[in-house]
Amino acid sequence: MLSRRHFIKLNTVTTAGLGIGLKPAWFINSFESHRPKPSDRKFTSKAVEATIKNVKADIKDPELAWLFENCYPNTLDTTVNYTIKDGRPDTFVITGDINAMWMRDSSAQVWPYLPLVKDDSQLRNLVKGVLNRQAACVLIDPYANAFNAGPTGSEWDSDRTTMKPELHERKWEVDSLCYPILLAYHYWKTSGDSSFFDNNWQKAGKLIVATFKEQQRKNGQGPYHFQRQTEVASDTAPNGGYGNPVKPVGLICSIFRPSDDATIFPFLVPSNYFAVVSLKQLAEMYSLIGKNKVTANACTELATEVHNALQKYATAVHPVHGKVLAYEVDGFGNQLFMDDANVPSLLALPYLGAMSLHDPVYQNTRRMVLSSANPYFFKGKAAEGTGGPHVGLNYIWPMSIIMRALTSTDKTEIIKCLQWLKNTHAGTGFMHESFNKDDATDFTRKWFAWANTLFGELIIKTHKYHPEIL
Repeated sequence: MLSRRHFIKLNTVTTAGLGIGLKPAWFINSFESHRPKPSDRKFTSKAVEATIKNVKADIKDPELAWLFENCYPNTLDTTVNYTIKDGRPDTFVITGDINAMWMRDSSAQVWPYLPLVKDDSQLRNLVKGVLNRQAACVLIDPYANAFNAGPTGSEWDSDRTTMKPELHERKWEVDSLCYPILLAYHYWKTSGDSSFFDNNWQKAGKLIVATFKEQQRKNGQGPYHFQRQTEVASDTAPNGGYGNPVKPVGLICSIFRPSDDATIFPFLVPSNYFAVVSLKQLAEMYSLIGKNKVTANACTELATEVHNALQKYATAVHPVHGKVLAYEVDGFGNQLFMDDANVPSLLALPYLGAMSLHDPVYQNTRRMVLSSANPYFFKGKAAEGTGGPHVGLNYIWPMSIIMRALTSTDKTEIIKCLQWLKNTHAGTGFMHESFNKDDATDFTRKWFAWANTLFGELIIKTHKYHPEIL
């Protein structure tokens, strides 16, 4: 199995007239599809294929059209395993080069297909299978971030935490429980189908709320702890695996970030904003589908408490950018100012429905994280964008460039983002986890389906709202 820090280097050749100096040798070849042949694809959706055909026809740049055709269906082509289990749809979604299902990634990977589920019953069943599988995963262990297809054990069984054979990894990340709610809620709103919200899902939802409350740490540290024998400090948690201390002010502890890196201050601000959105969505599902006012009210009350605590503890006045959001806080007054490429991030808050794009605090925060004030924002010969500790300094994540475009209303900025993405795929025809800011042929993870599908989402949004750009 490949590590999430697997680096690849490709050769380049010099070409004339392209405006960026070096280009890889692949450029002289035609843009032939890099998708698996139809018989080798994991899943085929007529609605997705029709979307590819329609959108691609309107993209004038052949390289950009080629990237879209490769990336948008990548999750369906290569990562989904759809079956019927006990008479119900069941979908196991791997991330790409890691044969495990992350709660976050699996939701994000199928998210861009949601607009099509109403008119494609097979695609609808596939997404419903993801929801069924996620509910089962929560019931196995709400603290786990990644799961095996079955009780096979994993390479991380030696971690000092409560591992079960169904778990691939057990890093507690608040967003791991938010993403399934986001997917479920919007699946329901888009399809009109509420049948997924059965007894299993309602049990899982109650366990999510209980876990969030447990990690507010009002009654001690709670049961979760995590340590790993490693030389990488961000791969383990300090203080006996419970993380750095917090003052219980109503926020929810997240011992790890959505990058799977350990937090410095456990109140991770973007994830707490995400939790507020998720709890409101969960409340609506319990109220309208489950007819359970008690649980709905509990969700709403917790959302309000977390939101109020964010207003009090998550903001500060930056010496350059004014009132902004911190990335992490601890309730004692300590705050960390940075952003990470992985979503939820501060940059992505409007994308998640957690904050208005036009909110002055968001705009100030956006300017901060897209500048040298963010220690993980890098500018180089290849592009500019945010990275993170996960792969180290000077590596930009395409996901951050995509998210910058998805949260922008500035056509010039969107065009620049598309140019960076087009110029940094290093001839593979796909997005990567990260690339060197000065040399895009030096990249990590050749097969990373979340970034691929997110790129497809960007092209579809651009096609809908700014077709003239394409």
